[in-house]
Amino acid sequence: MRPEVQTFAADGPLPDWDADEEEIDRRVEQLEAIAKPVTGEEAQALVACFGPDDCYGVAWTLLHLIETGPNPVLTAKPAPDANDWHHTLWTRIANSGLAPSA
Repeated sequence: MRPEVQTFAADGPLPDWDADEEEIDRRVEQLEAIAKPVTGEEAQALVACFGPDDCYGVAWTLLHLIETGPNPVLTAKPAPDANDWHHTLWTRIANSGLAPSA
C-alpha cells in the first residue's frame, strides 16, 4: 500500500461538519495526494475512512477515488446500521451491475 494511502487511512474517518477548517483542509490535501487508480487493498483501507456526514463534499471525493480501484470493493450489502456512505457505495455497485441489488 502506498504511503499516501497509509497516511490518509491512519488518520481514520473524515471529520464531520463541526471540524475546524484546518483539519478539513489537511484531509483534503491528503486525499488529493493519492494518485488514481487505487489498488484493491488501498480501496479496502479507504472504505473505512468515511465519516458521519459528507464533510463539505470531501466524502464524495473519497467515494470517487475508491471507485477507481478494482470493483466491487464491497462484496455484500452493508448492514442496516452501517455508515450511510457504505450504503451509497453499495447502491452504486449494485446499479452498475457488479453486484446483486438485493
